[in-house]
Amino acid sequence: MVQYTLAQSPEIILSVSGKDSAKAREKAMDQLMELMDAGNLPTELEEGFGPQQLIEVKEPTTETASGEDAITQAVQVLSNLATLKLKVQESRTEALEIRKAVDILFSDNSVTEEEISRLKEGFKLLKNFAQANLRYQDARTKAEQARQVLDQALKSPDK
Repeated sequence: MVQYTLAQSPEIILSVSGKDSAKAREKAMDQLMELMDAGNLPTELEEGFGPQQLIEVKEPTTETASGEDAITQAVQVLSNLATLKLKVQESRTEALEIRKAVDILFSDNSVTEEEISRLKEGFKLLKNFAQANLRYQDARTKAEQARQVLDQALKSPDK
């Protein structure tokens, strides 16, 4: 279904089955002529008024769709937060132990080759933990807004 109106009389809506096409505009013109013949058109149309001058009435974009998109996005943000939280938790203990071992490098005590080797192997885990922790903190900030979106969507309408 397609609807047309006139710039001169926006309150007049001409509905035609199908989608916007030359044929649909011709059908709308037929309806317009019937309105004119019956004297139901509140304005006079200028000579040469044609189907191309009809204005298609678009359905307003529904806020429901954008609201649903916001909810979907909020759930994705929260899901990402959950994944990052698990990742950070799983590697936190080991990463903190490696971080303590880093202090050995700054002391005057001698270290073994084995300690240095173990430390070097731990740097990758330490780096991964630190990066995941930064991503988690960033995601947590974004998730606050996502939580508000969900809270709003879950609110009872009678409150």
